[in-house]
Amino acid sequence: MKIVILCGGLGARLREETEFRPKPMVHIGHRPILWHIMKSYEHYGYNDFVLALGYKGEMIKDYFYHYELMNSAVSIKLGHPRELRIHECHEEAGWQITMVDTGERTLKGARLKKLEPYIDGDIFMVTYGDGLCDVNINDLLDFHKKHGKIATLTGINPASRFGELNIDDNRVKTLKEKPETGRGFVNGGFFVFNREIFDYFTVDDSCDLEIGPLEKIAEEGQLMVYKHNGFWACMDTIRDTDYLNNVWNNNSAKWKVW
Repeated sequence: MKIVILCGGLGARLREETEFRPKPMVHIGHRPILWHIMKSYEHYGYNDFVLALGYKGEMIKDYFYHYELMNSAVSIKLGHPRELRIHECHEEAGWQITMVDTGERTLKGARLKKLEPYIDGDIFMVTYGDGLCDVNINDLLDFHKKHGKIATLTGINPASRFGELNIDDNRVKTLKEKPETGRGFVNGGFFVFNREIFDYFTVDDSCDLEIGPLEKIAEEGQLMVYKHNGFWACMDTIRDTDYLNNVWNNNSAKWKVW
């Protein structure tokens, strides 16, 4: 099953870091937050990733292109570059990573539409490249398969500056993106989609995910919420970055399920 990670945004609220690198490459500890997200999925048996690149996407390509060299013991014979030897394998052996440039200023719905040729199978998962969670991915997937609707999102609590959900018996009646005030569950990402969702997207760069497509799917009764009361956090500002690094360095990172 494909795991799509949206990695293309400008990260304007984290300009202290994103002036130099894309937000998914901002580090927690000695690894990018993107790596932490991927490790979470790998823990549940999913390691076939499709990355929607945009702003400074070449840095993400470069990171994974050199991953073997930078994360293994190696021997080099100077003057004989072809005699490079990698002695030991890292724990990420087997990851399949497809990286697709979807445009620097493209909104999320259009990014997903541009990935359609790379997604096989009837079900795939999607998440943001700046959010961490201890949600049980297998339970989330089972929930999606049982209700038979087009889309599932992970609802987190409490309400904040993110998209608020009006819920009736686990069905999302309406999705209000970034309300000024609100209570209850909000959109935490970690989606499961049926392939049918591509019909709601266009390749127009102005096609968003939450505003428009998910609102329409909710109105049609086809958007469900998997309620998660555990840990969730995003890297939206430098304050968030400091917090995530502090809990990681103190060995209290709840998203570290591997």
